[in-house]
Amino acid sequence: MAGASQAKPHATLEKWIWILIFGGLFGVVIGIAVGRADEALGWALAVPGAALVAVGVVLIYVRSRFPDSKDSP
Repeated sequence: MAGASQAKPHATLEKWIWILIFGGLFGVVIGIAVGRADEALGWALAVPGAALVAVGVVLIYVRSRFPDSKDSP
């Protein structure tokens, strides 16, 4: 039962990683599309989207440094 409680924080982190990456990519794509009509608004959407993607990628690295619950006794 203790293994299940250790796995949950990993699952929550992994959920947020993918939310940040896909949400950020959506913001970048919308920013590019809007940027054709209004350049300032396009940048205002694309830059925060790119920042969210960067945070998601950093969290992938952070997650890779966590010990797996399967490896611990």
